[in-house]
Amino acid sequence: RAEALATYLAGIHQVQRDEPRLWRRRLRDLVGHGEGIMGLTDNYPAGLAYTSEGELRTIEELANRWRWRLKPLDHRLRQVHGDFHPFNILFEQGLVFHVLDRSRGAWGEPADDVSSLSINYLFFSLQRSGSLEGPFREVHDRFWQRYQAERPDSELPAVIQPWFAWRALVLASPVWYPTLDDSQRRKLLNFARRVLDVDRYEYQAVNQYLEAL
Repeated sequence: RAEALATYLAGIHQVQRDEPRLWRRRLRDLVGHGEGIMGLTDNYPAGLAYTSEGELRTIEELANRWRWRLKPLDHRLRQVHGDFHPFNILFEQGLVFHVLDRSRGAWGEPADDVSSLSINYLFFSLQRSGSLEGPFREVHDRFWQRYQAERPDSELPAVIQPWFAWRALVLASPVWYPTLDDSQRRKLLNFARRVLDVDRYEYQAVNQYLEAL
């Protein structure tokens, strides 16, 4: 099923659109929208034990630097799902599935979909064992391998970072996921900070990004 989802994304991401203004809009939404990075950080309560306003501000600032870095890359505007996480994917028997909720728009950066799904393999594995390992590691790696085989994209590891930071903020949020423990939230925020600091994301090195700075 992980490979089937990768194949689906590789297919829709082949469809390109030439609209630089829309590309810039999608980058702006990622950082500044109420459901984007700034909206999420505004909803983190004050006085949390596992993060601080200073750290959340730093994540915002780093993400905005990435927005400026990516603005010239409007050739990357593609058809996307826009919110491709497990709760928007319904499988029937076998490999037949349906996708829900494309309300964020049908055009954007493929890294949005790739990060949205692949970080969930990490998320569930964190709750199980504190790192990406075992069966979750297997499906995570098979997803990445199939996607790269069907849609080679040498730029993807150099652009995916702010989308990973956004999804990590969602998963670490006490508003959206109130039952996580602080150590799991801390690792997700470590992940957000570390990926924003690297020029190329390596999916094989996920556990290294969980370590504190």
